[in-house]
Amino acid sequence: MVYTKQVMEHFTNPQNVGEIEDADGIGEVGNAKCGDIMKMYLKIENNIITDIKFKTFGCGAAIATSSVATEMIKGRTIDEALKLTNKEVIDELGGLPPAKIHCSVLAEEAVKSAIADYYRRNGIESDLLIGCDGCCEGCDHNDKELHRPL
Repeated sequence: MVYTKQVMEHFTNPQNVGEIEDADGIGEVGNAKCGDIMKMYLKIENNIITDIKFKTFGCGAAIATSSVATEMIKGRTIDEALKLTNKEVIDELGGLPPAKIHCSVLAEEAVKSAIADYYRRNGIESDLLIGCDGCCEGCDHNDKELHRPL
């Protein structure tokens, strides 16, 4: 499997790794079939994502997509972060092998899951789903624990 220079850079030198102790929103998504698990932590002030950290258990592509997704939304508004797509993550990394596309979707979903948690904690109504919602080949999309609306 051949990875781009950008993927290798984010895998070997990931940005924003860690936890935020007093996070305003925490999102966790995973694909039990491939073993990738992503957890994202958000700090939000005045509707702006002021800090973001992640912990990812998975392959190099999963770590790289987590890293680049955090870089792409740090400093943005919640609405801007919600518009992040897996295609944008893939493009920022210069592409991913077809077998690793699901990693970019998990990164997108981890961001949305963390924002959904922020909404829940703050009593903001939302139709965001916690976890993925039909994101990748191989997921068990009928798993009600992974795919539950707020």
